[in-house]
Amino acid sequence: MVGLGRMGSDLVRHLLGKGHRVAGFDPVAPVRQELAKAGMLPADSLSSLLRLLRSEEGDGRARIWLSIPAGPPVDDVLLQLTPLLVKGDVVVDAGASRFTDTVRRSRLLAQSGLFLLDAGITIGTGDHLSLVVGGEKEPVADLGPVFDALSSAAGYLHAGPVGSGHFVKMVGEGIESAFLQILGEGFDLMRHGPFDLDLAAVSRIWAGGSVAGSRWLELLAHVFEGNPTLSSLRGYAESSDEVRWAGETAIEYKIFSPLLTLALMQGSVSRQGEIFSTRLVAALRNASGGHPVLPERGSSA
Repeated sequence: MVGLGRMGSDLVRHLLGKGHRVAGFDPVAPVRQELAKAGMLPADSLSSLLRLLRSEEGDGRARIWLSIPAGPPVDDVLLQLTPLLVKGDVVVDAGASRFTDTVRRSRLLAQSGLFLLDAGITIGTGDHLSLVVGGEKEPVADLGPVFDALSSAAGYLHAGPVGSGHFVKMVGEGIESAFLQILGEGFDLMRHGPFDLDLAAVSRIWAGGSVAGSRWLELLAHVFEGNPTLSSLRGYAESSDEVRWAGETAIEYKIFSPLLTLALMQGSVSRQGEIFSTRLVAALRNASGGHPVLPERGSSA
């Protein structure tokens, strides 16, 4: 595991709990030391990580999982990693990379006989993940036990060639953004409509038996129970590159997608932070994935 931030650390702990052996590197020493207490084999550099893998893996194949921010950090790590790898080694990019970048990187690694897989990760229920993988069949099957250990009861999906995992993840982020927006607007209408409604109770009843029921509504019920008016926070949501990419890709492929476009536009409106619907979206994103929320102006919460 390269990158032991919140997601990387959670993945390491989960894999260790499932009986897998994991070596990990992160430039922050205390993070490595903490995970070493849980059973991870710590490495203080990428080269020492590869030495650990070569000594631990019976077949000599290195299997590297990247849990690092998308963009230039992925290119930088791959540039450092490539000279340390040998033909047949596998790298999994499990970050939020743009699928076109993943395809480009795969072609570069293939020149050295290396495999790049892309894992599109969505937070699921409990401590499991919704996992969609792209890449060649042999290395995907080779890492199947790892993907299975991290996945929900439905298992993981090998969607297709390299890039397809990140593509599905990107589209999923767009769908999620549009869905949260309509939830926000609907509950905004109920809050300011002609009746004094218990929004937590509405969330619970819909979550339990409505065709609109979803994990989002379960989370929303908990959010309302703790803060019925969402008054202690602003409706600020960090912009999502994946939603923007989804909108751009839809335009490129001439797909009619007004909801994707409107969801992206609403992300800019959320900077104002004064609309109940944007507060609801911010609260749900925080409840589901720990995305940051800002306190209401003038509030110490």
